[in-house]
Amino acid sequence: MIPHAEPPLTDTLRAYEIPEGVRLEFRLAGPVVRACAWAIDAAIRGLLYVLLALGLSLLGGIGVGIMLIGFFLIEWFYPVVFELHKGATPGKQAMGIWVIQDNGTPVSPAASVIRNLLRAVDFLPLFYALGLLSMLLDREFRRLGDLAAGTLVVYRDQPGERKMTAEARVSKPAVELSREEQMVLLAFAERGGGLSSARRIELAELLRDLTGLTGQAAVDRLYAYANWIVRGHAQAASYRAASPPGQAGP
Repeated sequence: MIPHAEPPLTDTLRAYEIPEGVRLEFRLAGPVVRACAWAIDAAIRGLLYVLLALGLSLLGGIGVGIMLIGFFLIEWFYPVVFELHKGATPGKQAMGIWVIQDNGTPVSPAASVIRNLLRAVDFLPLFYALGLLSMLLDREFRRLGDLAAGTLVVYRDQPGERKMTAEARVSKPAVELSREEQMVLLAFAERGGGLSSARRIELAELLRDLTGLTGQAAVDRLYAYANWIVRGHAQAASYRAASPPGQAGP
């Protein structure tokens, strides 16, 4: 009923549709921003090394042993602890990026351990040259640790809140719309503000079979349909939240 074409993926955008039918889009983090995050984390680790060495230097041989164990834990498990707790180390958080599985789910303990242990290989032969080469050759900027662990480093974009369009009233479509058709209408309403009036009318008239209208009236009708879709989804979410466990609506 509604013409719908899947938009092409750009070089830094990846999409994944979870089983619930929700389409997730991720912006891939490239070598530069990841290098900046690594530098911040390296500075933090360096400070921890200094504090640990100063604190244990007075304990003699026992202190040296404890210090070496502490250095090992900081070097190899500092990233793992933060990735499992917050999805990102402090350096990645500062740069607005985080680690996820390549299917869009949070990073798992095993994946986090694997990707960080393999930093030793990525470092070869010097200054992460092998890891950088891997990121430059891979379309998703994955170093060897990411390839082995099945992880991606992406920007942590904040999801926007979908609001009702102010330009039109609420109107229920005359026919039943599929989920894909509803997504097309919502995309039109959300992006319409960035289009010229002539372009909005041109796109709206492509759906003349749905609205039976032309010109600005067709645009307003599509906005009204989009508002009805948004209101219906909001009411359904409110109903599910208010329903006792096991008694949620269909």
